[in-house]
Amino acid sequence: MRAALALARRGLGNVWPNPAVGCVIVKDGRVVGRGWTQPGGRPHAETEALAMAGKAANGATIYVTLEPCAHHGKTPPCADALVNAGVSRVVVAVQDPDPRVAGKGVERLRRAGIPVTEGILHKEAAELNAGFFQRITSGRPLVTLKLASTLDGRIATHSGESRWITGDEARSVSHLLRAETDAIMVGSGTALHDDPDLTCRLPGLVERSPVRVVVDGRLRLPLTSRLVASANDVPTWLLTLEGGNSSRLEAFAEAGVDVVEVAAGADGAIDLALALEALAESGVTRILVEGGAHLSAALLRAGLVDRLVWFRAPRMIGGDGLPAAVSFGIDHLAQTPRFERIEVRPVGDDLMETYIRL
Repeated sequence: MRAALALARRGLGNVWPNPAVGCVIVKDGRVVGRGWTQPGGRPHAETEALAMAGKAANGATIYVTLEPCAHHGKTPPCADALVNAGVSRVVVAVQDPDPRVAGKGVERLRRAGIPVTEGILHKEAAELNAGFFQRITSGRPLVTLKLASTLDGRIATHSGESRWITGDEARSVSHLLRAETDAIMVGSGTALHDDPDLTCRLPGLVERSPVRVVVDGRLRLPLTSRLVASANDVPTWLLTLEGGNSSRLEAFAEAGVDVVEVAAGADGAIDLALALEALAESGVTRILVEGGAHLSAALLRAGLVDRLVWFRAPRMIGGDGLPAAVSFGIDHLAQTPRFERIEVRPVGDDLMETYIRL
């Protein structure tokens, strides 16, 4: 199952709106087939593994990280494919929460007389597809806020200089995070100040750049920015308030930018909960937020941050530096968003900390 999970991870960021699934087929103590969900979500992992195994799948044991599907979509149900292949046993890590499956795949296998073992490495499998699960159960993507700061939580000097607070190794890990996510999100301030590319620039993973999403309620993003200039090469979406300037909206559309209009919240800014719902409706399951301090604060204040990945450099800037998040109205400790640290590891000279929301 650990091997199947490693295979599944290859699909992260590349298979949405589908889950990333891995499958290993074992017969007589030997791996005869393996597969993972292919780009765009098809073919499924089981289909790939069965194709590799061929006739050897008959009488074999199947290890799969997610319950085999039981519904007819663009392809026949994987549960039926396993039955038709004559497998002797299926081991499933976690049940699929999709109402079209949700136990029906396992039921179909057992009805065909195939023993099914469930729950092997359940926690690891659920975490791998936490974005897919959340989109199905909550109607919004999993939001990971990535921060790179000094030890005192500053992301730039008072003059705005921020390149580079962290080292080369941390930046490489950050690009790997981009490759494993569906969409990367920044606020309009970051887009204006940094004029970023927001692509994955790791060798061999350039084609794994996620959809780029800019939260820009007032349509401030320049049409000459790198994001707009490359919109026909890398998908770029602009989240803005309803009723924006029609000529600006048309210009963005002509440049290849997909504009998503979102209603305002009580503060007059984009309602981020509605914005995330709109992204989920487009199939996005995992979002990596890379700034800036205003967007980070707004998401934290709204309780919309599910994961934190914090790179801390062994530097200090002091109180006049720019904070990782601007103030967001905390009067009492009981109001603070709380997270559980699940991993700490050195990355070059920096420290990478991973948290999940409590």
